[in-house]
Amino acid sequence: MFAAATAANRRKSDRRACRSFAKIQFATGGLPRDCMISDISDGGVKIIAEYPEIPTEFTVIFSEGRPRVCKLAWRIGFELGAQFVD
Repeated sequence: MFAAATAANRRKSDRRACRSFAKIQFATGGLPRDCMISDISDGGVKIIAEYPEIPTEFTVIFSEGRPRVCKLAWRIGFELGAQFVD
């Protein structure tokens, strides 16, 4: 419980749960790959993606809204957290 409270205190904005499909594009002109957004905040996003390698920077293409450039913050299995850098 303490670890969860500490992690929540480090966030600069509130996280909102969602279940929406999106695409990850690893390089300019690269083929976008499917993923699922499990939650989002003003500062970043939590993604579920079944890819063995995720680069340190990538673009998330949402089904609604503009694409966002992201920096990989952490990864555990198929879940990853990313910070918006644009």
